[in-house]
Amino acid sequence: MPARSIKSPPTIKTPVVIDHSSPEIDRLRLVGMTRGYVGGQEVFGEGERANNVYSVISGAVRSFRVLADGRRQILDFYLPGDMFGVEIGPDHGAGAESVDDVVLLVARRLLVADDGDGAMTRRLLRLAKDDLRRSHDHVLTLGRRTACERVASFLNDLAARLERPRSLDLPMGRQDIADYLGLTIETVSRTFTRFQTIGLIQMHGRRTVELSRPNALSALCA
Repeated sequence: MPARSIKSPPTIKTPVVIDHSSPEIDRLRLVGMTRGYVGGQEVFGEGERANNVYSVISGAVRSFRVLADGRRQILDFYLPGDMFGVEIGPDHGAGAESVDDVVLLVARRLLVADDGDGAMTRRLLRLAKDDLRRSHDHVLTLGRRTACERVASFLNDLAARLERPRSLDLPMGRQDIADYLGLTIETVSRTFTRFQTIGLIQMHGRRTVELSRPNALSALCA
């Protein structure tokens, strides 16, 4: 399904947080355009040419790979203010699709990088390397931590990225979290219930999580 252009962002719970001081995002505004995607819509596929660079205005995007047996492994979530789609090579190493209704800034990679002195190209390369390093850290987390530690680390990381230290409106559901953490949806649900029982979190509906004891939650990640 092709992306649809829209005049204003859809109404969602995820806060819009854009780093206005970022030269990369400023450059995207100069040469790019705004596009809207409905929930579950493909932004780009694994193996496609990495011709564009993206920044999230509102909503959330997941990057993922589909394994040989058909299972999905989510590699990362991109939230408001994040840039993605920056690759070291010419092709996308993973696919990306919207988690919910999302609005993106989209610009041709060559136009973003064409700033005369090569500074933007170096910044984009650094972003690609940072993204790769984050992926490596994620792999280490999956291999070394228990289910409780993975969920606690996920909640802490999300709170830091959304700048919401005590209350989170999760843009993704339990299955997405499970596919990101390498767990089953049942394990994720049980872990949330356990955290609530021992007073680490409080759930308000399915998507709002109050971090009642953030320091204790952080201790699980140490």
